[in-house]
Amino acid sequence: MTTTSGTAPADADRATAAPPATVRRGAYRRLSVEARRAELITAALGLFAHHAPEDVSLDDVASAADASRPLVYRYFPGGKQQLYEAALRSAADELEGCFEEPRTGPLSSRLGNVLDRYLTFVDQHDAGFSALLHGGSVAETSRTSAIVDEVRRAAAEQILLHLAVDGPAEEPGARLRMMVRTWITAVEAASLIWLDENKQPSARELRDWLVDHFVALLTATAATDPQAARVMRAALAAEPAQGPVGALARRVAPVFGAARHLL
Repeated sequence: MTTTSGTAPADADRATAAPPATVRRGAYRRLSVEARRAELITAALGLFAHHAPEDVSLDDVASAADASRPLVYRYFPGGKQQLYEAALRSAADELEGCFEEPRTGPLSSRLGNVLDRYLTFVDQHDAGFSALLHGGSVAETSRTSAIVDEVRRAAAEQILLHLAVDGPAEEPGARLRMMVRTWITAVEAASLIWLDENKQPSARELRDWLVDHFVALLTATAATDPQAARVMRAALAAEPAQGPVGALARRVAPVFGAARHLL
């Protein structure tokens, strides 16, 4: 097979892939190279979102894209592996975008917005998300693993941007970075467990719990790290009493009140 260079595949190429009686009308559409490639990736992503990669065939992708198998190979001569990596790259770009949030308002609200988008993505790509992050797929390679790691690091960098205290010139220290990456890992693990538990509790409850988890991790880190302590004080000063952090403080206070002998 050869790759397409700069022109869209001719209709005759598509028509030879199946008898005229079985070729659907959509197969005759003329699309630019990039538009056709994007269409195939979108179709593949829709399938990989709900099925493990090994359970999706090129025929499945061709059918979903209203195309032919030879046409899929024309754009992805590396076969399903190449198509899977392209679809994964597309999903990774979307997932990274979930963590982009304007740096205004209380930190808990910003985290909540990020998690709302993230959990919506997980919900819409349930089986594919689970297969990807659990690992062990026959489609998993060093390249796919690198894409997943890139998403994790990009997510952590986005969260760290919200923790600046002395302006953008201040670099986050090792403990603060470790805390954020630990939280990203926890979010990922919680998402997988959520899928295993048939998406229970609700996405909203899971979101609120993960915000609480972030606050708890930041609090524990602030106890021994001066930079984290500055971040914590600045974040708390911007939180409203009736917000999620205030609610967490009121729920936790009685628990610690019963342990005054430790103080």
